Amino acid sequence: MPKVIDRQFERRLAGLVNSGERGVLRGGLKGVEKESLRVSPDGRISRARHPEALGAPLTNEHITTDFSEALIELVTPAFRESWELLQYLCDLHQFVYRHLGDELLWATSMPGAVAGDEEIPLAQFGSSNVGRMKTIYRHGLGLRYGRLMQAISGVHFNYSFPDGLWEALRDVEGSQLALQDYVSQRYFGVLRNYRRYGWLVLYLFGTSPAVEKSFFAGRPTELPSLDERTAYAPHGTSLRMSDIGYRNKNQSAVSVSVNGLAEYVRDLSQAVSTPFPAYQQLGVKVDGEYRQLNANILQIENEYYSYIRPKRIARSGERPTKALRRAGVQYVEVRALDVSAFDPVGVNQNKLRFLEAFLAMCLLRDSAPLARDEQSALDANHLLVSRRGREANLVLDRDGRPCALGAWARELLDSMQGICEMLDHGEPSRPYSSALEAQLAKVEDVERTPSARLLTEMRQTGESFSDLALRMSRLHKEYFLGLYPPNERRLAEFAAEAEESHLAQRRIEAAADVDFDTYLARYLGE
Repeated sequence: MPKVIDRQFERRLAGLVNSGERGVLRGGLKGVEKESLRVSPDGRISRARHPEALGAPLTNEHITTDFSEALIELVTPAFRESWELLQYLCDLHQFVYRHLGDELLWATSMPGAVAGDEEIPLAQFGSSNVGRMKTIYRHGLGLRYGRLMQAISGVHFNYSFPDGLWEALRDVEGSQLALQDYVSQRYFGVLRNYRRYGWLVLYLFGTSPAVEKSFFAGRPTELPSLDERTAYAPHGTSLRMSDIGYRNKNQSAVSVSVNGLAEYVRDLSQAVSTPFPAYQQLGVKVDGEYRQLNANILQIENEYYSYIRPKRIARSGERPTKALRRAGVQYVEVRALDVSAFDPVGVNQNKLRFLEAFLAMCLLRDSAPLARDEQSALDANHLLVSRRGREANLVLDRDGRPCALGAWARELLDSMQGICEMLDHGEPSRPYSSALEAQLAKVEDVERTPSARLLTEMRQTGESFSDLALRMSRLHKEYFLGLYPPNERRLAEFAAEAEESHLAQRRIEAAADVDFDTYLARYLGE
């Protein structure tokens, strides 16, 4: 297939270069949310409560829990430089490990040996109305999708483009839209293009080609066996993002448009207000106990699984769709990253720099509205790459025509060179261009991908998936506990935040002024 020339992309990039603001792409705000299962020394999911010294998950901004009491989520603030972000994330890990006793943080996205849903304890957030709502929501997720799926970990990359870029880009395009309307419009262009090209992120960074057989809880799977305990996709990249992970069929009734803010809010609002027969059969409040928040297609907006989300920091008690309606898109959350067993904090600078440049490419490329049939084809591309991305001569669907993954990947990476040069402005070491070159090497040699590396390591050592993950988890613990000198000032800040979070939770619990039924009705009625 001949190279496709994107005139819109070339015009926007040239316009930014010629604007005189060579550093206009630099300084976007970056943050990470990294999930990790707490496990016992032998790799079983912990049944112990979230450690008291780490604070209250309800109110601690930087150390909380996700679905399970054992699923720690570490949240960085937003930084302009990726090295600052990673240093903060490293300090968080060091603090957590000081309070884990003999437990470990599981080093991969897919969980290890597990006997079934009953081994995965729901996260607890205290007796306040908001705390109860969080736990009931998770109970509902467990009923709808199974707790095993919710025990999968990931890394979410939050990114907002630098403020100065929007004025420059609006001038290049000659747009007459009000600035925030323009910003939201362009962010939705990013969302559409990420759906078009995000399969490349799975190929480059997917690190979950194998899974413990117990994950299937006795259900049949067509995945072949790598060993007695391990099932795998021979050419897979990210089973986490496949149909055995987050791309499961339970949400086939959910179709959310990313053609604009109004359509997105409309579709998401409809999904959280439309009853779903299968969930109605589960019941909502049975014998005085809540099983789920409601019986709708989605209980709340966060239940909608997607590779990337538009976000706006919400006010207290404000639903995500209301925040977006109020003030538009503020940043995007990229949710397709596996936890890397080869990086102690689960992610590295090359990956973050590449993602920053990749999102800029999605911003600058032409991004026509998506028709529903096109969306189905794009979903199929993601699934194909998650299951078979390293297969020789793999062919994807590109605008209704077959296109070799390798050729398309090279074209996309080649188009990012100018973007990386702009992001490198003032940096003699060319960090963004170097990150791009590292990804091109993975396209030229599939064995360089982290998914191939994981399988190669398992074959060379004779380890099962769980054995390898447990070994890496132990190595990571040794690494963090051995770091010297530790950043005592920051560790003291984390300790103070943890203590204050317990006080904040108690204040919330003491201030309850309505019963839970009333609170829930108000929240869902917003």
